[in-house]
Amino acid sequence: MSLCDLRSQNPELYEQLEQIADKKTRPFCYLCYIDAPSGRCPRCGTDDLMRHLPGVGVEYGYEWVIEHLLGQEVDEITEDEQAEYFKDFIDSCYGEDTQLAFLNVNTGWAVQKLDPIAFDMAKDEYFMEDAHVEIDGKLYCMSVIEEWAAAQLMEVEEEK
Repeated sequence: MSLCDLRSQNPELYEQLEQIADKKTRPFCYLCYIDAPSGRCPRCGTDDLMRHLPGVGVEYGYEWVIEHLLGQEVDEITEDEQAEYFKDFIDSCYGEDTQLAFLNVNTGWAVQKLDPIAFDMAKDEYFMEDAHVEIDGKLYCMSVIEEWAAAQLMEVEEEK
């Protein structure tokens, strides 16, 4: 699932991420190159404003802010972790040990070593399910994003 898919399949979470992005950024007039906290530029009067994330940059919309915040503040699932999680999944489905002739070997390890291409294809398919999301080339667990978003929103409420 991608960030676009997240918007359509989990609109509540996407809305929370947009709220967080809104709170962490400021409206910005690129023409005058100034912040416009009221929602209109104090110089030229335009309401066609970008979002300014201090220390990072300015751009239209919230998606880039969401991508940046998640990349900085949420732990991604690395390639090595993906392989380990998927081997654990294989073990849970087919049993931890498999007998190959007179050898007892770990099932997940055997699949990975005997057919690495099939292993990678099945792993990629496994991580494309609803419990995971790929954002800006990084894979995240949905539950970790949900926990992070809840914590961020609680901080925003406490600041009020």
